[in-house]
Amino acid sequence: MAKKKKKDSDPKVHDDLKGFKMNINSFGEISSSFPIDKINEFLNKNVEDKKLKDRDDLDFNEKDDK
Repeated sequence: MAKKKKKDSDPKVHDDLKGFKMNINSFGEISSSFPIDKINEFLNKNVEDKKLKDRDDLDFNEKDDK
């Protein structure tokens, strides 16, 4: 018999994103508990852009930026 998973518990998230929730309504609109600017700031800081990492024409080091 298959094990049942708890669906009521909150997922594990990064400490900077505690309380983050996303919902999609019946019209397909995405609503979030955080402003989009805060989400983008987090992603810029913690996620490497795969398209830009091998470009020679950019003299940009993400770790030195922040």
